[in-house]
Amino acid sequence: MSLSTRELSQLKKIIALAQGLIDKAEAAPAVQKTSTKTANKRIRRTGKELAAFRKMLKAERKRGVSATDLAKQHGVSKAYIYTLK
Repeated sequence: MSLSTRELSQLKKIIALAQGLIDKAEAAPAVQKTSTKTANKRIRRTGKELAAFRKMLKAERKRGVSATDLAKQHGVSKAYIYTLK
């Protein structure tokens, strides 16, 4: 199978584009995917600390603070805040 000059030039363009993308990817610094997980590390509360935390969340909800704001501030889910009654 022989290729025409037009097909050869198109293949060369594709190879040049691919090589450019590879060079750009190698030059860019690697992005760490674990950085977001370590920033939102879970905290396990036990005993008196948990009771105080839940009491504080209930009080803030009664004052009218939104569940979304509390969830972001304290690192818990909105569902957890909604289940507190």
